[in-house]
Amino acid sequence: MKKIYLIISFIVLFTVLAIVGFGCATERNQSQVPIELPRVMAAGELLDKSGIIISQQSVGLWVNGLGKSTAAPDVVLLSIGVESQEKTVAEAQRGAVDAMNRVMTVLKNSGIADKDIQTKQFNIQQVTRWDDKQSTQVVIGYRVTNTVLAKIRSMDKAGSVIDSAAAAGGDLIRVNSIDFTVDDPAPYYKIAREKALQYAMEKAKQMAQISGVKLGKLLYVNEGSVYTPPVRDNYMKSAGADMAPAVPTPISPGELEFQVTVEMVYEIN
Repeated sequence: MKKIYLIISFIVLFTVLAIVGFGCATERNQSQVPIELPRVMAAGELLDKSGIIISQQSVGLWVNGLGKSTAAPDVVLLSIGVESQEKTVAEAQRGAVDAMNRVMTVLKNSGIADKDIQTKQFNIQQVTRWDDKQSTQVVIGYRVTNTVLAKIRSMDKAGSVIDSAAAAGGDLIRVNSIDFTVDDPAPYYKIAREKALQYAMEKAKQMAQISGVKLGKLLYVNEGSVYTPPVRDNYMKSAGADMAPAVPTPISPGELEFQVTVEMVYEIN
């Protein structure tokens, strides 16, 4: 019996010593593996294969500028159409077609080219009302709407064109809105852009002078929003032929404003 206890004790002791020895060897092996510490990357170096780059663009003097220019509109954008409601789709559509043909004839006879007339909306809607007795919606007819956007390039004719088209459309006419624009906005954006850049550069000089730093080279330039606030006349007219005014409706185009914003970054010393 004592021999058995001695054998078992020897086996346990041998197992413990083997485990401890293996652990020490593992620690020695791991201690021999060099640990690579992260290093500081220079600006412009790739961090990894994902394509992320460290940039120094956020270091420096950031300024923005707003430039504006104005112009008198030379184009009227007229949203005009017809709306017909009848008991059947065919009747409603027939009325809309006849009225719209008369309106289109007036627009073209006024010198508006085909390329300057664009259909913006055409739809057929079911018209219903609530029936208390049946507790349901009852169809009472159909409404056909046809709207076009016409460019009137002669400002002095805009009022008479609108009045003639309204008279031609009769009770079905719908004059939705009038917008004003210029045919070629590029020169006005160029002026606004120059003003925005000059304003941003002057601002950078002032900020550097007051803060006691010296401007270095220009690191970054970006054009932000380009915007033309709309000038709109919500005409909203529904008139019959007998309601056409004796004199053309006066149109006041006002003035358009073109805006450009820029952002610039300077190195500072």
